Amino acid sequence: MRAYSKVFIGGYATFVSRIQLEKHEDRPDWLEKINAGTLKVKLAGALVGISGIHLLKSFIDITKKDPEQVKWQIIIHVVFLFSTLTLAFAEKVLHSGDSLF
Repeated sequence: MRAYSKVFIGGYATFVSRIQLEKHEDRPDWLEKINAGTLKVKLAGALVGISGIHLLKSFIDITKKDPEQVKWQIIIHVVFLFSTLTLAFAEKVLHSGDSLF
């Protein structure tokens, strides 16, 4: 199952309504483990991925880019990365018995 569908289904089950799949044979195991904190980590990871792709795009055409703009893209990417790692670590500490990913 793709990550965005997990976020969608997990978000629905967390914030909108419980999904009644207890007796269904295709019930996903991760549905019980997903919570708002896990969704935050997944969303932050997606932001880091998008930021990394834009940064890579800038590096491919580095001769056409303003060095100041590339510097700020790197700074923003590092902030996203550090924030995501901090958030994931905090969730891991808070829910040490649960699997984060």
